Amino acid sequence: MREFGAALGAQLTGKETIELVGDVGAGKTTFVKGLARGLGVEEDVQSPSFTISRVYDGHDGIILAHYDFYRLGEAGILSEDLAESLHDDKTVTVIEWSGIVGDALPDDRLRISFMTTTEDRRLLEIDLPESLRGLAL
Repeated sequence: MREFGAALGAQLTGKETIELVGDVGAGKTTFVKGLARGLGVEEDVQSPSFTISRVYDGHDGIILAHYDFYRLGEAGILSEDLAESLHDDKTVTVIEWSGIVGDALPDDRLRISFMTTTEDRRLLEIDLPESLRGLAL
């Protein structure tokens, strides 16, 4: 997951939205750690399950905004913060547990579904929008 995330992150330039779908423990945060590495983030990336969101600085002014709405019944004030991230040209926005904000997400988002097959294997289903077809996955 880390290697895949790093390879993808190295190709991103900002304004991309990535929706991650999968059960707890499916590898979403591990993927984001790799994505951050590919974006040049030097901080230790942690799951935002309790803080709801975390923001990291990457190379060339790129920002990684990572949201996890698992514990929320509604987005509330965070919907405004999310909207800012989604419209910022230098921000890569990653959303886990997006059900309460699904209507606010752009249609051209990259959606990755994580399915656990064994303890150390995952099957990914990737819905790649037309606008991102140039990415090497």
